[in-house]
Order: sequence, then structure tokens, then C-alpha cells
Amino acid sequence: MDDPGEHRSLTHVDVPTIQQELHVPDLEAGLSSEDAKKRLAINGPNALESHVTPKWVTFIRQFNNLIIYILIGAAIMTSIMGLMTDTIIIALVIVINAFIGYFQEVNASNALEKIKQMLAHTATVYRDGQRVDVDTADLVTGDVVFLEAGDNVPADLRLFDVDNLTMMESALTGESNSVEKQIEPLEGDVPLAEQSNMAFASTAVASGSGMGIVVATGIHTELGKISQAVADVRKGRSPLMKELDGIGKGISIGILVFAVALFIFGLFTGRYTVGTLALAVVTMIVGSLPEGLPATTSVVLAMGMQNMAKHNNTIVKTLPGAETLGSVDVIATDKTGTLTKNEMTMTDVITPAHHYAVTGTGYAPTGQFTLDGAAVSPADQADLQELLIAGFQANDTTLAEVDGVYEINGEPTDGAFMTAYQKGFSADPAGEELDFLPFDSDYRYMAKLVELPDGTRKIYLKGSPDKVFPMAKNADPHFDEQAYLALTSKLSRGGQRVIAVAEKVVGSEVDEITLPLCEEGMQFLGIAALIDPPRDEVIASIKQMHKAGVRVVMITGDHPETASAIAATLGIAKRPRVVTGTELAQMDDAARFQAMTTADVFARTTPADKLAIVTALQEAGNVTAMVGDGVNDAPALKKADVGVAMGVSGTDVAKDAADIILTDDKFTTMEKAIAQGRRIYDNLKKSVLFLLPTSFAEGLIIAFTVLTQDAMPLNAPQMLWINMVSAITIQFAFIFEPAEPGIMERPPRSNTAGMMNKHDIFQLVYVSVLISGLGLIAHDYLLSRGIVDAATASTMMVNIVILGKIFYLFNIRTKAPAFSKQLFTNPMAYAIIGLMMVLQLILTYVPFMQNVMGTSGMSLREWGIAIAIGFIVLVVTEIDKLIRLAYAKEAAKPHFRAEKE
Repeated sequence: MDDPGEHRSLTHVDVPTIQQELHVPDLEAGLSSEDAKKRLAINGPNALESHVTPKWVTFIRQFNNLIIYILIGAAIMTSIMGLMTDTIIIALVIVINAFIGYFQEVNASNALEKIKQMLAHTATVYRDGQRVDVDTADLVTGDVVFLEAGDNVPADLRLFDVDNLTMMESALTGESNSVEKQIEPLEGDVPLAEQSNMAFASTAVASGSGMGIVVATGIHTELGKISQAVADVRKGRSPLMKELDGIGKGISIGILVFAVALFIFGLFTGRYTVGTLALAVVTMIVGSLPEGLPATTSVVLAMGMQNMAKHNNTIVKTLPGAETLGSVDVIATDKTGTLTKNEMTMTDVITPAHHYAVTGTGYAPTGQFTLDGAAVSPADQADLQELLIAGFQANDTTLAEVDGVYEINGEPTDGAFMTAYQKGFSADPAGEELDFLPFDSDYRYMAKLVELPDGTRKIYLKGSPDKVFPMAKNADPHFDEQAYLALTSKLSRGGQRVIAVAEKVVGSEVDEITLPLCEEGMQFLGIAALIDPPRDEVIASIKQMHKAGVRVVMITGDHPETASAIAATLGIAKRPRVVTGTELAQMDDAARFQAMTTADVFARTTPADKLAIVTALQEAGNVTAMVGDGVNDAPALKKADVGVAMGVSGTDVAKDAADIILTDDKFTTMEKAIAQGRRIYDNLKKSVLFLLPTSFAEGLIIAFTVLTQDAMPLNAPQMLWINMVSAITIQFAFIFEPAEPGIMERPPRSNTAGMMNKHDIFQLVYVSVLISGLGLIAHDYLLSRGIVDAATASTMMVNIVILGKIFYLFNIRTKAPAFSKQLFTNPMAYAIIGLMMVLQLILTYVPFMQNVMGTSGMSLREWGIAIAIGFIVLVVTEIDKLIRLAYAKEAAKPHFRAEKE
């Protein structure tokens, strides 16, 4: 069996058969060094490979854009015509855009490298009959590996010898509790989280020891499959980038077609020389192209990223990720550590006499015990006190405060008992430990023999109810075992883990715990119900998500009943529809797609299941966010439109595969981040709707002039000045625009809807015509009557376009009327306008600028005309807005049909 890629089937096979198939002569001696060397040469090292794209290739890719192609063409033409100032300015725009895209891509996922680092560096194996440590990369199928507490598993193993072996597999499977291991073959189609006779690469030994045969190495391991899945995933472009690509491509093609037609028309008229006409057309192209669009988009997104990091505990690794959050309509989230704390907590104590509730969550010993709603002290309740002491004693876990945070070293279940005891008592219970019986999967309980200060010896025991209840029945024939089994089943269906607790007084001669001694009878103290508690703030957050039109789907490796109970508690759905990974595998394609797109909870899932679920949600037209923290989440995090990882509890693999990292590990931060994402998108849309009409106005000025065969009102440097000034000043006003009211009360925008609707296009056209048309009328009127010279008229035209932009800004920056309380919500806009006007005064009056740009000083008359035209633009667009607001208000009114009495 040289290629053990299909090792899942080995869960059903007994060890002798596996030994025979893998040609391992003796499990005690292991492989010979010569045999291991031959296998290594055939199958390759036990390592994961990743392919890194050269950085120069990443940089060259940034120029693959139609707008960039056109600008390169324009730069070449201006260079040929000797207009080096124009060429330099255009080249700077091209290079700046390329560097922005390059740095954005270089900071992308490095998840494969992190996955490689998860493999153990050395492994303890048996070779030539000797127990030796070898480099993990030299492991081969058939090697016999020894494991003990604290080890990381170096490859996928089929276990054949275990001694109280438990594994922590949460990073791989999503299962929060340690998993008990055994060696017997399994039956049926067994999910990854339930393969109890396997040990997987990158998981850790929590307790005990064991031995296993290597059945998969490198890319054939479960970790390797995740690595391959991450490498194979190709994230699609974000909705915003698709929209901007479409806008940029459509506008660019339209401008080129119009430019060619204009050039041909100019040649036929004979009014201009070929050089003059070519310069005019190039100037029109450069003026009309939204070359500021990539830079503006990047700056708005970058500022949004900074705001998220500063105010929302959110690190955004890729620029589009900031905006894409605002488009999300489905959040697929891991449960353990994301929706829940990943800290087992005792919630109920049920003794034969009373039912106590326990408050407080996590390992911090804060909380109290209540009986019928009233707080009680365990010291005053003998039954409760005895159970807590027994649970504390029958324990081999430690609880300690480290830097203000309580942490356990051991089993989460044991940690819950430690915490519960410390909620009631400040000092450890008195007594000297004489013997300890560790938990074993064969008998499923643990016990400790303690000698109390008065000389009494007691055995304290806790474990699985189905094992402890018979002991209680043996000690007390009246014990109602069936009633407690039914209660245990009820609590389990509610998502709680149930542990039974008992004690036994023994004679002074007893100094060792034996199984028969326990099983002959124990005094039943009660049961404790534990949960991995939901994060307190998540319920309200999910409710707000639903109000904002965002659906939340839970994906977990937990048992379906546990997952369903948690989902109902969180408010994901009143009656959550649960589907398991095994059930998905048994469905046909149509049924699987239907289940993946409609279920509320996915339980017992594998990394492949998570990736398939996210892919199905995307194919159904959803903008999907994936929230996770484990290695098993990495492929889905990378595939999702927005991958969101936990910054504190998340693995490095998850954080590197994600687009966004929540630094406080709070799911509620998603709510704030989505609101910020929506704000960013709104401001980007406003920026685009502002940029396009004013850019088109510049192009139309040249186009109208060619069509009317007049003298050019603007030269190329003046056109580029207009673009440059707006790019570094007024365009940034939208960065600081606050969110529109009710931003989280509306549903996400449609995944298929374009950025611009019909009215946006209509407004784009009439604003362009308004600015260019009124500007040309004023320019020609003053020039034809000899009121001003050509330089002054040209300078006035530059200021008309700039002031048209400024007045139009007040219309476009808010959906409310410009002259409302929204007028002063963005103080930075006024500072930016002030800066822009200072630059315009420099352009107009500074002699150096007059010589370079061909401008001249303006009188109050020219300034008045420029301001008046800008004000007309504002008045017309505001009238349009008021009409639309009135129409929307009327449409929102309920309409009733009169009924005849």
C-alpha cells in the first residue's frame, strides 16, 4: 500500500490487516532503516510544498487594466509630441496605481507557509528494533510512531496501542473537547471528528500515551488535504472590484470610440492641423478618463481600513475586504471559540435533594449558586458542598490566573469543576491524596482516594452517567436509574454535557483504588450539566444582523443535537434546520446544493464540507463571509468573499488565509465592521458619482469645441491640473463622510445590482453637460465681445470646472437635502474645499504658475460667473433630489382601498 491517500477506509480495518498491507513485519521492531530509506525515495518526504509567485510577476500584473493601457497610450503620444510635462504626470498616475495594487497583493495570504510550520519537527519511531527520534520529513508509511502527552502528531496514524490517550483536535475538526482514542475498527461512514482509532498530523496529545502506524504522510494527510485545498482555492474578485472593472471598461471603450469619431470629424472639417487635433483628442481622453478612480478607491478603502483598526478592533488585510463586508448577506461561522467561548462551564447541579443553577461563564471563578431563584452558599448546602468537593478532588487539571486571564492545564470538563468549586470556596478542600485512578476510555470515569483530617478515607469519583449510575444502583437499590438516564438524555439534547459524581467511604486499610471497589457501589451525589457557553453579546448581535438582512449560518464539528441547541439559544433560527457532513455526502448534487443553501446549522463537518458550503452559498448569488479560527477553516476562509479570522484564539493558518482579523475575538465586532463596510461602499459610490460627471465635463469641453470648430478653451496642462487638484483634494472629502442614518436597518445591496442605476446615469449626463455647456457659453461670450483675453477666459474656464465640482459635492455627499442638518456633518469637507481654493488662487495669480499653465489673473466679474455657474449646478441637482425624495416618500405610504359598507 504505497499510496495511503485513502486512509479513511483504514478506520474499518483491524491492525493485523493494516500491518500486512503496509508490509510492517514486526510492530515492536518497526521498519528497518534500509526499508525506510527505500520508501522515502519512492514516496517523497513527509512535508507540504507551496509555490510562491515572484514579486516581479505580481508587480507586472498591476498593469493589466484597460484604463492603464489607455493612459500608457496617451503617455506615448504626448511623449512623441514633445509634451514631457503631460507625459510625466500621466506616467506618475500609472506608477502610483501599480504600486498601490502591488502592496495590496503582497500582503495577501501566506497560509500555506503557516500550515507547513504546523508539522512537528521530530518524531519518536521504532526502527531496527530501537526507539529513536527522526526528522519528521523522513517519516514513511509503515513507520511505528510513539506518542505521549505534549507531543504533536507528525503524520496520520492508525492507532494500535493506547493508554488513556486523548487528543486535542479542535484546530482540525472543530470539536472543542479532547477526544478519547481506542484501537478497535469502526463501522459505517465515520466523520473525521469521530475517527477514534486515528491520530492526525498537527493535532496534539492531551494525555496518556499510544502507538500508531503511519498510514499517510505529506499531502495525503488530513492536514495535507487542507493545504492542497487552500492552494487550489481561487478567490473571485470582490463585488466592488467587478463593478469598478465594468464601469472603467465601459467608460474607457466609450471614450475611445468617441475620440476616434471626433478625430475623424476634425480631419474632415480641416479646421485644425493633425498635430493640434491629435493633441486635442489626447487631452480629451486624459481629461475624460477616470484615472483618479483606482487611486480614489484605494485611498477611501485604505482610510476605511484604518478606521476599522482604530475604532472597530478589525484588521483588514486586503483593500476590497473593507467594502465587501458591507455587501455580505450570509455569514457562515464556526461555533467553537467564535459564537461560544471554548471554555466548558457548569450551568446546573442536580442532587437527589435539589436543583441548583450556576451563574458565570468561562474559567474565571465569578458567579453564584441559586436555588429556586435565590442565591445560596455551598457551605450552607451539604448536598451541593459534597458534590463540589468530589468534583474538585476527582481531577487532574489545574486552574490558574495568568496576566488577569484564567487558564486551565488539562481537560476542559475538569476545568469546569475546578471553576465551580472556586465559585463557592476560597481554599482547596482538606485531605491528603493517597491514590489516583486516571480517566480511561474503557471504564469512562476517574477517581481519587483521599484521607481527610479526621482519618476518614474517601473515594471521590466522577464520570460518564451510564457508568456511574449502575454503581449508584449497586449501593442503593432504590436509586431511580431510569429517571436519571432520561434526565441526562434531556440535558444532552439541550446541548449540555452531563457528568455524574459519587463518593464512597472506605476502610483505613484501603490505600489503592480498584475498579471492582468502585463498581461494587458508590454513593450518588448528583449530576452536573456543562456547556461551552455562547458569548453573551452574540445573541444581540445576531438579532441585529437579521434586522440588517444578513443571514447567519453555523458550521461546526460538534454533535448535531448540541449544535442545534446552541443555534436556537443564539437566535440563529427558532427551529434550526441541521444537516451533518455525513448526510451531505449521501445526497445527490441537487439535494446537496439545496441543503447547503437553506440549512441553518451544519454539524460534524470536515474542512472540505466547509469549503463546499461556502462555494454553494456563493453560487446561489450570496456575498458570503466565513468566520473561523482553526486550521480546518482555512480553505473556506480563503474561498469566501470575505474571510474573517479571530485574532486572539485563531491559528496563524486561519489568520493568514483570511481577509479580515477581529483583534478582540468578538463576533459582535462583525456587526460594527459590516456597518463600516456599508459606509465605505456608500462613500465609494458617492465618490464615483462625483468623479465621473466632472471628468466627463472636461472631455465635453474639448469635444464641443472641436464640433463647433472654435479655439481650444483649455490646454493640456490646465486639464491635467484640474484632474490632479481634484485627485489630491476634493476627492478625499468622501473619506470622512459619516454613515447615512439607518445604515443597518436596510438589507444588503443586491449582488447583481450595478453601482449606478438609471437615474445615476441620467444625472451623470446632465451634470456633465451643465458644467461644460454653461462654461463654454460664458467663455465664448466674454471672449467674442473682447471683454477678456484668451488667457483670462481660459483661467475662468478652469475655475468654472473646479467650482462646479465644489457645488456638486454638496449635492452628492448626502441623500438628504444639502441645506439640512447634514450640511455640517463632515467638517473635513470644508477644510478640503479651503485647500482646493488656495491652490486655485496660486494657479490664477502666482506668476510662475501663469507662465507654466498659461493662466491669467481674474476680476470679480469672472469669479462671480464661475460661482454662479457652480450654484446653478447645485440648484438643479437639488431640485432633482427633492423630486426623488418626494416620490420615494409617496411610494412608501400605505395605500388603502375604500370598502363599501
